[in-house]
This record gives sequence, C-alpha cells and structure tokens, in this order.
Amino acid sequence: MAEQRIPRALTVLLGTASAIVVLAGIREVSSIVGPVVLALVLVIAVSPVREWLTERRAPGWAIIAAPLALLIVFLLGMVAVLTLSIAQLAVLIPTYSDQLNQLVADAQRWAARLGYGSAEISRALESFDPGQLLELAQQLLAGLIGVLSSLFLIAVLLLAMSLDAPKFARALGHLGENRAGPIAALVKFAQQVRRYLIVSTFFGLICAVLDVAALYILGVPLPLLWGILALITNYIPNIGFVIGLAPPALLGLLEGGLRTMILVIVAYVAINVVIQSFIQPKFLGDAVGLSTTVTFLSLILWTFVLGPLGALLAIPLSLLTRALLVDSDPGAEWAAVLLSGEPPPENRSRAGSRPTPEKKPQDKRPEAERPAAPPPTSDAAPPSPSGPPPSPPGPDRPPPPGAAAAR
Repeated sequence: MAEQRIPRALTVLLGTASAIVVLAGIREVSSIVGPVVLALVLVIAVSPVREWLTERRAPGWAIIAAPLALLIVFLLGMVAVLTLSIAQLAVLIPTYSDQLNQLVADAQRWAARLGYGSAEISRALESFDPGQLLELAQQLLAGLIGVLSSLFLIAVLLLAMSLDAPKFARALGHLGENRAGPIAALVKFAQQVRRYLIVSTFFGLICAVLDVAALYILGVPLPLLWGILALITNYIPNIGFVIGLAPPALLGLLEGGLRTMILVIVAYVAINVVIQSFIQPKFLGDAVGLSTTVTFLSLILWTFVLGPLGALLAIPLSLLTRALLVDSDPGAEWAAVLLSGEPPPENRSRAGSRPTPEKKPQDKRPEAERPAAPPPTSDAAPPSPSGPPPSPPGPDRPPPPGAAAAR
C-alpha cells in the first residue's frame, strides 16, 4: 500500500497556525518569558569570564560568584542612572512650556504662509499638546518601575543559571564532537549571541561616549541620559538610531533653536551611522546570520509579543528560534538559506577553495648577470657518433669481417 503524504499546503497552514498559537501564549506570559530570556542572554554574555576563571583553576564559588556579581552591579548601575536621569527629565520638561508655545505660534504662521486655513491649523494644533511630553516622561518612569518590579525575578534567574552554567559547560565538554543536532545548534546559538553582544556593546559604548561629548558641547540638557539611551537603542536593529536621536534633537530645538537641533542630528548621523553601518558590520561578520528583512520583521514580531523588552532582545530571540527550528534539523537547510540570504557553508568553502596556478617569480636582472642554465642530466649514456656499439660475438653470431683479418 502506497504511503500517503501530507500535502505541502496543509503542512504550511498547520505550521502557521501552530506558530500563531505559540506566539499568543508567549504574549500572555510575557512578564515571565521576557525576564527569562534576558537572564539567559546576560549569562551567555559573561560566559568568557567564567571560562577564564576555570582555566585559572579558580575555586568553584568564585566561578559562580564573579559573573553573577558583575551582572548584578551592571543592572543596578543602569537602573540607578536611568532613575536619576528620568526624574530630572520630568522636572525639566515643564520649564519649556514658553518655548513650546512659541514654536506652535511660529508653526501656525508658517502654515498660514503656505496657504492653509486657520480652521485646518487649529485642528492640527488641537491634536498636539505640549503636556504630552510630560506624560511621555511619566510613562518612562512607569516602565522603569516595571523593570524594578522584575529585577528580583531577574536576579533569582541569574543566580539559578549561574549555578547551572558550569555543570552544563562540563556536560557539553564531555560530549566532544559527538554532539547531536539540537545540542550543536544551541552551542552555535550561544557563540553567536556572545559575539553579537560583545561587538554591539563595544561599539555602542564608543557611540555613547561620542554622543555625550557632542551633546555636552552643544549645550543639550541631560547628555548622560541620552548617551545611555544611545547605548540601549544600539541593541534595537534598524530603528534604534532614530529612537535614540529623537529626544535629544527635540531638547536641542527647545534649548537652542533650529540650529542646535540640526547640529545634534548631524552629530548623531556622523557618529552613529558611520560606526554602526560601516565599521561595526566588519567586526560582527556573519555572527547574526539573519538578512536585513528578517531582522526588521523579527523586530516587529518580538516587540508585539514581548513589548519594549522584545525590541531589545529581537536578535537573540530570532537566533534562538533559528537554533531550535532550523539549525537543529539537517533537512531545513533551505530555511537557513532563506533566513540568512547566503549559500550554505560547504558551498562557500568550495567556491573559496579553487586552486589558483602558481606564478613563477620573474627574474628582473639583466641577462648578462643571470646564472647559466645547468646542462640537462640523464642517467643514460650519450649515443656514439658512429652508431650503436657492436654487440659481443656469441656462439650463434659470426664475428665481424674486420675481426678475422686482425687475427
């Protein structure tokens, strides 16, 4: 009896429906999934410290405590700086009410010159309320309080994962090269995430320091807050630069006018675009393994599922999904090609390993100074000028005529 195969269209529909159900479930428990993924990414980020301590034969408690303390100090420092800066922003925004009203009046006169009626301008201005900026600051504070409420959960998860990380490392080390498909895919996922975080953090810090210096020179308030925002938004693909630019550009407009805002935009473009678009990709290489379109779609998807934390973790979440569903399945190589937009590794190595003919070095010395070519050597004796040598007479062969006369 012939085996019946499931139609491909039905397979696609079932897979799509399953993905929607899983994503809807993750969204319902996003307050748990988000901190879990964040803790996992942070533990992977400090794994080089744990490996370094293991190579130095440090005690077991130090291998666990040092990476955990490093993560806790980092999180508490970020929360402290953000709390202070956002509190200053909430106090600072109401002082710009006069500047905001003046900007609205200038915009109204400019629109009137372009021929727009007063009724259209009034409707447009009614939709814009300067007090919305204060509400935005309050929303940021509320979001910060939400992070603080999840900080205890993140700390507990970090402690648990830090305790288990050395055990998992030893277990994977015993497997050696005999790793199954899912295990090898997860190891590759950890390596990709670690390289992505190290490179992104390094260049993000460079961008943040340069942005703070530029904002300080231009006289924009709260340059430290906007530098930290630039560092955080460096992990948001595609649109992180725009998110980090909008607040300081608006404050530059309120503080120093249109000229200051333009200078802020030019400084950010010169710093962030050059570093993030031209320098950083050369060091990051193919660590991500996702095309630009897939990266942008993953940003939209994970932001919808997990909120702002999903935007920060869009790349690690996409890499984890690829490791579980694509890299662990040998028959899903076509999906890996579609996600990365690059040929399989064996095809790249085969294309890059074509033998090239060796070129002999050219002797540029004059012909008189060149050494003479050695004469050809051969093991066989040179032929006689009179022909081949005579063979000795035998019993069945008569002697040559000259031999009888000589006798």
